[in-house]
Amino acid sequence: MKLRRSLLILMAASFLLSLPANAYIGPGAGFAILGSFMVFFLAIVAAFLSVLIFPIRFVIRFVQVKKQGNKPFVKRVVVLGLDGLDPMLAERFMAEGKMPTFKKLSESGSFLRLKTSLPAMSPVAWSCFATGVNPGKHNIFDFLTPDRNSYLPVLSSTKIRDPARVLKLGRYRIPISKPTIQLLRKSQPFWKILGDHWIFSHIIRVPITFPPEPFYGAQLSAMCVPDLRGSQGSFTYWRAASAGGKHTGGLELTLEKSDGGWKGYLPGPENTLSKDREELRLNFELKTNGKGSQLVLPDQKIELEERKYTDWITLKFKAAPGIKVSGLVKFMLLKAGDAAELYMTPINLDPEQPAMPISYPGFYATYLAKLFGSFATLGLAEDTWALNERVLDEEAFLKQTWDFYEEREKMFFHCLSRTRKGVLAIVFDHTDRIQHTFFRCLDPGHPLYNSEEAKKYRDAIEQVYVKADGLLARTLAQLGQKDLLFVMSDHGFKSFRRGVNLNSWLWKEGYLVCKDPKGSAEMFSEVDWTRTRAYALGLSGIYLNLKGREKSGVVEKSEAAGLRKELCEKLTGLKDPQTGEVAITKAYDAYEHLSGPYVGNAPEVLVGYNIGFRMDWDGTLGAVSDQVFSENLKSWSGDHCIDPALVPGVLFSSVKLKTNEAWIGDLAPTILRLFDLAAPAYMDGKSLLSDSELKEVSKR
Repeated sequence: MKLRRSLLILMAASFLLSLPANAYIGPGAGFAILGSFMVFFLAIVAAFLSVLIFPIRFVIRFVQVKKQGNKPFVKRVVVLGLDGLDPMLAERFMAEGKMPTFKKLSESGSFLRLKTSLPAMSPVAWSCFATGVNPGKHNIFDFLTPDRNSYLPVLSSTKIRDPARVLKLGRYRIPISKPTIQLLRKSQPFWKILGDHWIFSHIIRVPITFPPEPFYGAQLSAMCVPDLRGSQGSFTYWRAASAGGKHTGGLELTLEKSDGGWKGYLPGPENTLSKDREELRLNFELKTNGKGSQLVLPDQKIELEERKYTDWITLKFKAAPGIKVSGLVKFMLLKAGDAAELYMTPINLDPEQPAMPISYPGFYATYLAKLFGSFATLGLAEDTWALNERVLDEEAFLKQTWDFYEEREKMFFHCLSRTRKGVLAIVFDHTDRIQHTFFRCLDPGHPLYNSEEAKKYRDAIEQVYVKADGLLARTLAQLGQKDLLFVMSDHGFKSFRRGVNLNSWLWKEGYLVCKDPKGSAEMFSEVDWTRTRAYALGLSGIYLNLKGREKSGVVEKSEAAGLRKELCEKLTGLKDPQTGEVAITKAYDAYEHLSGPYVGNAPEVLVGYNIGFRMDWDGTLGAVSDQVFSENLKSWSGDHCIDPALVPGVLFSSVKLKTNEAWIGDLAPTILRLFDLAAPAYMDGKSLLSDSELKEVSKR
């Protein structure tokens, strides 16, 4: 009892010392140390204080706005982001009469192909959208980046560090300093600049906003928000008579026979309060009787219906006396009976008790959850790997994806009704995820095109575009004359038929050396770094093994420019010997095509693949083999990580734009100008509206 009281006192003291920041530790630095009561108590206090100081804030804001003297040309700007919406598919469906609202908007306003980022990847492109700068100035070049000491992949957008100081108390390690979660995206997003001028923004699920940054507005983080286990999304799958083991993107565990059914355990996060940092677990029973199936957890019983998702279920893992970690999951009983199979989504952070900061203000996620119920918080919430690994089938994956879409749609229209002035920007992910996983149904040249699944879901992508048209129609119905709408995507989409393992190519060409004559497994396990000059990691390109930067670097700085040029020349025009097609249309020297203080963190060679090609699955994480080219037989059959010239996004607007060209980085300065603010000189993007056009907009 004394130990428990001491722990609670220490935890409370740790929280008070850390105000006003969110108090959290593990996974990788993440457990919430506050119970739900304290979260709600603080939310109530914050709301009460907000009411008390509102008159003072209002006067300060009024004086500052008057002093600045800016006169916005519009009342509201709404940015409807549809990740991956492709201009050629949009044109096709508009011509076929399946997107009448988009067709009307393109005629009354504008429709342009939107030049994407180099490389053409969502974290890179959306960072350009937010900041108005090229990747050399915002520091995001891929999902992954190499740790220069270990050569192992780390997340490119976020760095998480454990607390520097802990108090040792028996088997527990209590933090007495704050952990840090650092956003590695550089440069300021346009909503921060707007906020500095007292212009409010709602920023909902725009990628690369984790952890959220303080500004005058409200934000819900998106891409790269981890699950409770610290991964970017790890599902769990149980089945009878399983040998157990890992799936890519998930874990398979064995169901053991018990009285009345099966038993097993549910793997949770690492306990960073414990000296041994053991995995937290919840035991369960899966019971089957004549009435159906039931999942029995320590503190709840869940009725299961075969092949139907449960509602969101709250899981609580006990980390220490009086301290529990909360997460959200959905279960699906895939099979009942003697060959039972059970699926669980990745453990999402609980928006009512988030283990890491996922919104700004901190209680905003709780507010949304109280308003609409629990929702997916994982950055990449749709479980594409469970589909790739055939744990989920197409029907189950689509149901999950559309359920998450409906959660976000509710948030969007709520925010639209609350944003009377300023900016509302939201990004929907379903457009991207369904095209990634169902392009095999659309492309006759894909090796899986004639599979039974592809035949059954021929219209899956078409339905995405039809649904987007309905979303647009409902959005337009809520806009006024003084509102301006942009509908945009970060890139387009193409088929992914063939993989190219750049590490295998580098090995064959002598740029990468392996200790094993057969090559290397993932994570460069057999690579001889003392003789390797270049290596590939992630989806965007090739890094040089530079002396003084990489731990075992061998390339002198004086040799770097020549080596970059040599690699670009050899890769540009590289052909697939099996098909005879050009696999790489252009290899870009990062130092020639990007600019800014962070170019040194980019892959030195950015590879622009041709339509149908992409970095292969094995090479992405550092595997090396005799096989440079391979057939893509996964459900993930569409992609955009190719030459940016081949995958532009879309830009629709409710006003006519006289320009014929637009880059995704142009949106930030355009939005600033609409609110009578000059874009900072460092921005690469340019306003899409001239001064005369702005005056016309203001007259509407």
